[in-house]
Amino acid sequence: MTVGLHPFTVVVGMGRSGIGAARLLASRGGRVLLLESRNSPELEQVAAQLRSEGVEVKLATPLQPASFAALDAPPASVVISPGIAWDHPTLAALRQQGIPIRGELSVAWEASSTIPWIGITGTNGKTTVTHLVSHLLSASGIDAPMAGNVGRSAAELVIERQSQGATPPDWLVVELSSYQIEASPELRPRFGLWTTLTPDHLERHGTLDNYRAIKRSLLDHSGSRILNADDQDLSSTAASWEQADWVTARPPEQWAPGITPLLWIEAGAVRSAAGPLFPADCLAMPGQHNRQNLLLAAAVGLKLGLAASVMEAAFRSFPGVPHRLERIRDLAGITYYNDSKATNYDAAEVALGALPGPMIVLAGGQAKQGDPAAWLNALQRKAAAVVLFGAARTCFADLLQSSGYAGTIHQVEGLSQGLPWAHQQAISAGYRTVLLSPACASFDQYADFEARGDHFRALVSALQP
Repeated sequence: MTVGLHPFTVVVGMGRSGIGAARLLASRGGRVLLLESRNSPELEQVAAQLRSEGVEVKLATPLQPASFAALDAPPASVVISPGIAWDHPTLAALRQQGIPIRGELSVAWEASSTIPWIGITGTNGKTTVTHLVSHLLSASGIDAPMAGNVGRSAAELVIERQSQGATPPDWLVVELSSYQIEASPELRPRFGLWTTLTPDHLERHGTLDNYRAIKRSLLDHSGSRILNADDQDLSSTAASWEQADWVTARPPEQWAPGITPLLWIEAGAVRSAAGPLFPADCLAMPGQHNRQNLLLAAAVGLKLGLAASVMEAAFRSFPGVPHRLERIRDLAGITYYNDSKATNYDAAEVALGALPGPMIVLAGGQAKQGDPAAWLNALQRKAAAVVLFGAARTCFADLLQSSGYAGTIHQVEGLSQGLPWAHQQAISAGYRTVLLSPACASFDQYADFEARGDHFRALVSALQP
């Protein structure tokens, strides 16, 4: 198959984002070629469906200059999925030819120009805040679906809401990773929220300064900025923001220097300058970090004019977030939690602090760069045993042993072997909690952290007393 001489867009990658971008571009009358390096019977089925929708597809076509040289003409632009490095050598070569490179979010942004966005980023907490904001607005009668880095592509959501007979949403609530922000610098959310900043994805971005600058660029381009004053890295930059609204879960005597927050927690209540709004415990999720998440969402509600009673009712009805301290089951006095979304040391350390010990922790997968010290200290305090699985198990065992960890270390290949051991150990020793909090990416054994969490949930559901 060859591509004709008419201007067209090449989309690289047949994941969620790539498929969404290709379908959205085709639905808007553009000519689209989707390139995918893999091939399988399952991908052939997906390709056949896409072809029926007007998308040209080439499987088994790697991201190499030769793949583009084989085309009859250079593309007008190239759209990449978040998993493709922004500085990939082939992309650099295309840029030298004057071909623009964009992210999937760019396509969604262009197609939804009449709908205001709420953009949410951060190292940890962004998924919970995205769910909270969408739930808060929806429960208040505002049509505000969520998309982005949260499980469905923004492009797919735009297609759905622009189909015949559909009503456009009032807002789009979009979770944005550093990969997505980097590839779509034209994003201009009406509200920009920043949850936390700790070292992550340094294997991709190189330095913490680069990573921070990418995150900050989203906030700099947002109409209204809302930031977490309890994050040390963010609060240390307070003087550099011309305009920003801050929230903190701390009382006034503990506020960071130079910050007067929009919302805070004092005497058990969420408060603003006008006085108390609603009880701080109206969100049934454990941990101080979830109080910060609550405040970030409430700040959006406050700015949109929602009544305190309406916000309280919405937060009380919030069901929680899959894969983020998700309480799966109570069995024989043991509570099982799925925290598969904890893909780095800092997120896993937060989960350990939010739950009661002594516990058994399952950790492992594809290790990331970062400082494990706080995570190791939290394991020493809370974990009576650690079950290590996946590619990182030997590395993690060495980390635990060198840190002086006093509990039991048990290594297994995967969760199928690790959970039964944790279950029996918890029963025999009387431990109260079994927690999957991997502190790792999932790609050694799973397609993504959702697949890892779904597997854990299925294993826990199958346990017998």
